[in-house]
Amino acid sequence: MQPISDGEAAFDGSTSDGLRTAVDEHRDPDHDVDPLFVNRWSPRTMTGEGLDEEELLALFEAARWAPSSYNNQHWRFVYATPDHDEWDDFEGLLAEGNREWAGDAAALVVVLSKTTFDHNGEPAPTHSFDTGAAFENLALEGARRGLVVHGMQGFDYDGARDLFDLTDEYEVEAMAAIGVHDEDDAPEDEQPNQRKALDDIVFAGDFAPN
Repeated sequence: MQPISDGEAAFDGSTSDGLRTAVDEHRDPDHDVDPLFVNRWSPRTMTGEGLDEEELLALFEAARWAPSSYNNQHWRFVYATPDHDEWDDFEGLLAEGNREWAGDAAALVVVLSKTTFDHNGEPAPTHSFDTGAAFENLALEGARRGLVVHGMQGFDYDGARDLFDLTDEYEVEAMAAIGVHDEDDAPEDEQPNQRKALDDIVFAGDFAPN
């Protein structure tokens, strides 16, 4: 198998060496998959540098092409950067522990999903599933570019609903911090996690809870 840092995962050679090195030291896939999937992880340490709008929008472009039931495209991404007036509102949604590090992000994103189908107004059972797929596209494109994309559940869901005056037709799914990884200031305990064995998550023909 090729080393994790090989392959076409790098974006114009800019994929962070620090992110790849950490992956090489802590992750070992059991089967031959594209290195991009293993390279993606969620560090917390960012430099505070901004991102060009074109680079930020490219991540949402990747999310745009996710699979979707009835092509309904349930996902909605609401973002703020530090130069937006709304930045303090977004940062204020975060739990205290996340606020300590996510303030160095280039963008904070609230991920929403539309809970109904556009064509008939009926409930869409896979709205969260589809929105998760869109976020994974975004996260993988971020990894391809050597950026931090860190999803979070540690924030005020009700506060987000109030901030955007959401109706029941929309669900608050998650938040994410996007930014430039700070390789020089990362703590020693910031490292990629290993994953459960396939035997723990994949079942042939029948399901045995564990």
